[in-house]
Amino acid sequence: MMKELPAQVIHYEIIPDEKEVIIEALKKNADQLKADLILTTGGTGLSPRDVTPDATLAVIEKEAPGFSEAMRAESLKKTSHAMISRAVVGIRGASLIVNLPGSPKGVRENLSVILPALPHALSKLKGDPSECAQE
Repeated sequence: MMKELPAQVIHYEIIPDEKEVIIEALKKNADQLKADLILTTGGTGLSPRDVTPDATLAVIEKEAPGFSEAMRAESLKKTSHAMISRAVVGIRGASLIVNLPGSPKGVRENLSVILPALPHALSKLKGDPSECAQE
């Protein structure tokens, strides 16, 4: 799905569901690797080990709630379980961090919702001064 963006994967890592480990990974990808987009998968529910949103909130400077709201709204059309998602989307530096569900199907469904807005969002995050309104 990421092939729809002019993007390349610069880092991929599987880490445990531990808040401090997730925090360090997010910081590394944003601060050192300068990734434009950081996608996490899993850990967005209500179980005790679901700490990805908490780790994300600990490192972001601003939330971008429209993304997570759109993902939940679309997911609710498919399953009532979508309302237990605590997924967060936010900004650290010039990186956009997106929490996605753990299942491959959930990742595809949620990513398909936000994919059309990602190029514009990333452009704005990089400082594009043009107007957002479409003519």
